Amino acid sequence: MKKTVSILFLAFLFVACQQKVKPEDISKINGYWEVEKVVFDSIKDKEYGMNEVYDYFEIKNNKGIRKKVMPQLDGTFVVNDTYENVTVRFADDKVFLDYSTPYMKWSEELIAVSAGELVLLNKEKVEYHYKKATPINLLGDGKTTK
Repeated sequence: MKKTVSILFLAFLFVACQQKVKPEDISKINGYWEVEKVVFDSIKDKEYGMNEVYDYFEIKNNKGIRKKVMPQLDGTFVVNDTYENVTVRFADDKVFLDYSTPYMKWSEELIAVSAGELVLLNKEKVEYHYKKATPINLLGDGKTTK
Protein backbone atom coordinates (compact mmCIF):
# COMPACT_ATOMS: atom_id res chain seq x y z
CA MET A 1 0.00 0.00 0.00
CA LYS A 2 2.85 2.39 0.81
CA LYS A 3 4.35 1.81 -2.64
CA THR A 4 1.07 2.64 -4.34
CA VAL A 5 0.69 5.88 -2.40
CA SER A 6 4.31 6.80 -3.13
CA ILE A 7 3.88 6.16 -6.84
CA LEU A 8 0.66 8.19 -6.96
CA PHE A 9 2.34 11.04 -5.08
CA LEU A 10 5.30 11.07 -7.49
CA ALA A 11 2.98 10.97 -10.51
CA PHE A 12 0.96 13.89 -9.10
CA LEU A 13 4.14 15.82 -8.36
CA PHE A 14 5.41 15.25 -11.92
CA VAL A 15 2.14 16.45 -13.47
CA ALA A 16 1.88 19.45 -11.15
CA CYS A 17 5.46 20.56 -11.91
CA GLN A 18 5.16 20.21 -15.67
CA GLN A 19 5.87 23.48 -17.46
CA LYS A 20 2.96 25.16 -19.19
CA VAL A 21 3.92 27.03 -22.34
CA LYS A 22 2.59 30.58 -22.30
CA PRO A 23 2.18 32.97 -25.25
CA GLU A 24 5.12 35.06 -24.02
CA ASP A 25 7.36 31.95 -24.20
CA ILE A 26 7.00 31.68 -27.99
CA SER A 27 9.76 34.21 -28.64
CA LYS A 28 12.22 31.80 -26.97
CA ILE A 29 11.85 29.46 -29.96
CA ASN A 30 13.63 31.93 -32.26
CA GLY A 31 17.18 30.99 -33.17
CA TYR A 32 19.31 27.95 -33.92
CA TRP A 33 18.52 24.60 -32.30
CA GLU A 34 20.47 21.35 -32.30
CA VAL A 35 18.80 17.97 -31.65
CA GLU A 36 20.25 16.59 -28.43
CA LYS A 37 18.21 13.39 -28.19
CA VAL A 38 15.13 11.71 -29.59
CA VAL A 39 12.81 9.81 -27.25
CA PHE A 40 10.84 7.01 -28.87
CA ASP A 41 7.71 5.41 -27.45
CA SER A 42 8.79 1.80 -27.73
CA ILE A 43 12.52 1.68 -28.50
CA LYS A 44 15.68 3.00 -26.89
CA ASP A 45 16.31 6.75 -26.97
CA LYS A 46 18.82 8.07 -29.49
CA GLU A 47 21.47 10.49 -28.21
CA TYR A 48 23.17 12.88 -30.62
CA GLY A 49 26.78 13.93 -30.06
CA MET A 50 27.09 16.40 -32.91
CA ASN A 51 24.70 17.28 -35.71
CA GLU A 52 25.45 18.23 -39.29
CA VAL A 53 22.13 20.10 -39.54
CA TYR A 54 20.45 22.53 -37.12
CA ASP A 55 16.89 23.85 -37.14
CA TYR A 56 16.52 27.62 -37.40
CA PHE A 57 13.24 29.16 -36.20
CA GLU A 58 12.09 32.70 -36.86
CA ILE A 59 8.62 33.36 -35.41
CA LYS A 60 6.89 36.71 -34.92
CA ASN A 61 3.23 37.24 -34.02
CA ASN A 62 2.72 33.44 -33.98
CA LYS A 63 3.79 33.03 -37.62
CA GLY A 64 7.16 32.37 -39.13
CA ILE A 65 9.50 29.83 -40.67
CA ARG A 66 11.71 26.86 -39.84
CA LYS A 67 14.81 26.17 -41.94
CA LYS A 68 17.46 23.48 -41.93
CA VAL A 69 20.94 25.02 -41.77
CA MET A 70 24.42 23.50 -41.75
CA PRO A 71 26.99 24.87 -39.29
CA GLN A 72 30.47 25.59 -40.64
CA LEU A 73 33.81 25.46 -38.84
CA ASP A 74 34.15 29.25 -38.89
CA GLY A 75 30.88 29.73 -36.96
CA THR A 76 28.70 30.63 -39.96
CA PHE A 77 25.86 28.58 -41.43
CA VAL A 78 25.17 27.31 -44.94
CA VAL A 79 21.57 28.17 -45.78
CA ASN A 80 19.41 27.44 -48.81
CA ASP A 81 16.03 28.81 -49.91
CA THR A 82 14.01 25.85 -48.58
CA TYR A 83 11.86 26.48 -45.49
CA GLU A 84 8.64 25.46 -43.79
CA ASN A 85 5.94 27.94 -42.82
CA VAL A 86 5.14 27.75 -39.10
CA THR A 87 2.01 28.88 -37.30
CA VAL A 88 1.69 28.71 -33.51
CA ARG A 89 -1.70 27.40 -32.36
CA PHE A 90 -3.07 27.34 -28.81
CA ALA A 91 -5.73 24.67 -28.17
CA ASP A 92 -6.98 22.90 -25.01
CA ASP A 93 -4.13 24.13 -22.77
CA LYS A 94 -1.62 22.88 -25.33
CA VAL A 95 0.55 24.65 -27.86
CA PHE A 96 1.14 23.34 -31.38
CA LEU A 97 3.49 24.30 -34.16
CA ASP A 98 1.63 23.81 -37.45
CA TYR A 99 4.00 23.42 -40.40
CA SER A 100 3.19 23.72 -44.09
CA THR A 101 5.04 23.45 -47.36
CA PRO A 102 3.63 23.35 -50.88
CA TYR A 103 3.68 19.53 -50.53
CA MET A 104 2.34 18.75 -47.07
CA LYS A 105 1.05 19.93 -43.68
CA TRP A 106 1.74 18.55 -40.18
CA SER A 107 1.82 19.57 -36.52
CA GLU A 108 4.03 19.08 -33.49
CA GLU A 109 3.10 19.77 -29.88
CA LEU A 110 5.34 22.20 -28.04
CA ILE A 111 6.04 20.42 -24.76
CA ALA A 112 8.65 22.77 -23.26
CA VAL A 113 10.65 25.84 -24.22
CA SER A 114 13.25 27.87 -22.36
CA ALA A 115 16.32 29.89 -23.26
CA GLY A 116 18.34 26.69 -23.71
CA GLU A 117 15.84 23.85 -24.24
CA LEU A 118 13.08 23.03 -26.73
CA VAL A 119 10.97 19.84 -26.68
CA LEU A 120 8.59 18.94 -29.52
CA LEU A 121 6.27 15.91 -29.77
CA ASN A 122 5.06 14.65 -33.15
CA LYS A 123 1.95 12.57 -33.96
CA GLU A 124 3.97 9.34 -33.78
CA LYS A 125 4.68 10.16 -30.10
CA VAL A 126 8.36 10.82 -30.80
CA GLU A 127 9.87 13.57 -28.63
CA TYR A 128 12.62 15.75 -30.05
CA HIS A 129 14.80 17.36 -27.38
CA TYR A 130 16.76 20.33 -28.70
CA LYS A 131 19.46 22.43 -27.10
CA LYS A 132 20.23 25.98 -28.14
CA ALA A 133 22.99 25.81 -30.72
CA THR A 134 26.18 27.75 -30.26
CA PRO A 135 28.50 28.71 -33.10
CA ILE A 136 31.40 26.40 -33.93
CA ASN A 137 34.69 28.25 -34.31
CA LEU A 138 37.69 25.93 -34.47
CA LEU A 139 39.89 28.46 -36.29
CA GLY A 140 40.69 30.46 -33.17
CA ASP A 141 41.30 33.53 -35.32
CA GLY A 142 39.54 35.89 -32.90
CA LYS A 143 36.94 36.95 -35.45
CA THR A 144 33.38 37.35 -34.28
CA THR A 145 31.08 34.58 -35.48
CA LYS A 146 27.73 35.41 -37.04
